[in-house]
Amino acid sequence: MTEKTRIYLVRHGEVEGHGVRRYNGQNDVSLTARGQAQYGLLKERLAGKNLAAVYSSDLIRCRFGAELVAAAHDLQPTCFEELRELHIGKWEGLTWDEIRSRWPEEWQARLDDLVHYQVEGGESLRQMADRVRPLLAELIEHHRGEKIAIVAHGGVNRVILLDAIGAPLERMFHIEQSFGCLNVIDYWADGYATVQLLNG
Repeated sequence: MTEKTRIYLVRHGEVEGHGVRRYNGQNDVSLTARGQAQYGLLKERLAGKNLAAVYSSDLIRCRFGAELVAAAHDLQPTCFEELRELHIGKWEGLTWDEIRSRWPEEWQARLDDLVHYQVEGGESLRQMADRVRPLLAELIEHHRGEKIAIVAHGGVNRVILLDAIGAPLERMFHIEQSFGCLNVIDYWADGYATVQLLNG
């Protein structure tokens, strides 16, 4: 049988302020009690999966869960800046309503070109994808035939999942990523990928 690498791709748990649409971006926001509990459930779901390694964004909302999952496998997580959420520049920490009110033309410009538009001081979706993809390829190559977990963000996970199904970045929000969700992707030696679980 063809060799495969399985990735358990996790979105971080629920964060403080989640009830209002806001761009947290690379701000280090805290988990809610529910967010911490979601990681506890993920730890149980992954307990028997014989993980070879756990990787994570270096932001606390991901690190917390990565440490919890890794500890159940006698591992220490490895954190990467490359797995951080999209840097949204001067909009970071602001609500959607605040942004629309202060920069209506820029807001619309981003809606019109989600992939390439770059908020002042931040990065475009294309730039984020360009930092995530090489690291993912490196991890897959390093763990051929093994199972690993990656704890990251909604934006990062969508890039990985879109690539796995061969969809363009323009389809970013055709995929949902709920707080604390689990995705499972198999990467085969011939370069083919199969999404086994989405937003579970």
